[in-house]
Amino acid sequence: MVARPAAVPRSNQAHDDNPLFGGDDGYPPAGAANPAGTAPSAPTKDGSSPLESSSFAFSESSLDFQVEVDIDPVDAEAEKAAMLFANGQDDAARGVLEAAVAVYRLGPAERLWLMLFDLYQLTGKRAPFEALGIDYARSYEKSPPGWRDKSPDKPKGKEVLAGNLLFRGPLSGDNNAAFDAIRQAMEKNAKVRLDLSSLAGLDAPGCGRFLAQLQQTRKAKREIEILGRDKLRALLEKPVEPGRAEDKECWLLLLEIYQLQGQHEAFDEVAIDYAVTFEVSPPSWEPRRVASPEPVLARVVNDPETDSDTRTDAYVLRGEIKAQRFGDLPARAEQCDPVLIECMALSRMDFISAGALLNTLTMVRRTGKQIVFRHPNHLVAELFGIVGLTAVATIVFAKR
Repeated sequence: MVARPAAVPRSNQAHDDNPLFGGDDGYPPAGAANPAGTAPSAPTKDGSSPLESSSFAFSESSLDFQVEVDIDPVDAEAEKAAMLFANGQDDAARGVLEAAVAVYRLGPAERLWLMLFDLYQLTGKRAPFEALGIDYARSYEKSPPGWRDKSPDKPKGKEVLAGNLLFRGPLSGDNNAAFDAIRQAMEKNAKVRLDLSSLAGLDAPGCGRFLAQLQQTRKAKREIEILGRDKLRALLEKPVEPGRAEDKECWLLLLEIYQLQGQHEAFDEVAIDYAVTFEVSPPSWEPRRVASPEPVLARVVNDPETDSDTRTDAYVLRGEIKAQRFGDLPARAEQCDPVLIECMALSRMDFISAGALLNTLTMVRRTGKQIVFRHPNHLVAELFGIVGLTAVATIVFAKR
C-alpha cells in the first residue's frame, strides 16, 4: 500500500486567502457557503487534501443500547410463583418453586421454601412436603414446618358464597334500615355473615323481628352466620328476669343464641325459667343446630407479635377470594384501632381483590390507624407485597 502523506497544518496565509475562513478564529463568516457542497480544505504543498475522511477510523456504536438493572433472582422467582398461584395455576407455581429451591438453598431464599411448603399443604401433597422438609433441615439446619392439611374439601354441591354485613344501630323494631339490609343481602347470597359486635342496644320488638328473620332464613335453606354472639348474649341477659313475664322475644332470642353457641346447660336453665315464667313449653334443644365457633377476638397491640389485654375484633378473610371489593371493611375499621385482618383461613386471593384491598386500606391508613395482617400463608403474603399492601400494613406470620 502507498503510504498517505502526513497531514500538514494550514499556514496563516492559507486562512487569509480562503474566503470561507473569516479570520483568526478559524470560523467562516456569517452567510458564507460552499457552492460545490463539499467540505472545504486547504491544499498542501504537494496538492493533496490534508484532512481526508478516509484517513480516520470511526468506532461504530449503536444507539439501541440497554442499561442493565440488577434484579434479585429470588424476588423474581417468588413474584412469578405468587402470581401464578393467585391466578389458579397451581401446577405452574409448583414447577417454578421446585426449580427455585433446587438452586437457591441459603439465606433469603428461605421464603421460596416456605412458599412451596404452603403450596404442598394447600394442595394436599404430603409426600413431597415431607421430602422437602428433609432437604430444608439439611440446608437451613433447623426444623421444617409441620404438616397441616389445608387442602379444601371436595364440594358436594354448589359452593356456598358468603356476604359480609355489619348491623348498624340498635336491634330495635323500628330499625328498618338494618333489617332491610339483611333482607337484601339474603336475596344475593346463600349465606350471610352478620356482624353484631357493634350492636347499640336492643328491645323486645327488635329481638322478635330478628328471630323471625333467622327462622325464615332456615326454612329457605339459607344461613346467617352471626358474629359478635357474646355481645348479643350479654345484651339479652339483662332484660331476662325469672318470674317477670315481660320481653318474651328477648327470652326466645337468648335461647337461640345458647343453641347456636352449644351452651346446653345454660339453655336448659333458661328454658326452665321460661316455662315457669310464661307458663308455656320452651323450645327444645337441637344438637344439629349448634353452629361452628365464630372467629372472635384476637389480641393485638402496637407490637403485633406481642399479646396483651388489649383486644380488637378481627376482620376475617376465608377460603378463595375472587373479585371482592371489601365494601364492609371501612365500617369495621371505624370501630377498631389497630385494624386486625385475620388470614388464617384464607387460602388464596386473586390480583384484582388484592388491589381492591390495597385501595381500601390505604384510605384507612390515612386516618392514622395501624393495620395488621395476621397469619397469611406465604403465597398470599407474597402477593400482598407485589401489590404494595406491605407499605400500609404489617404482616405477622404464624409461629411454627
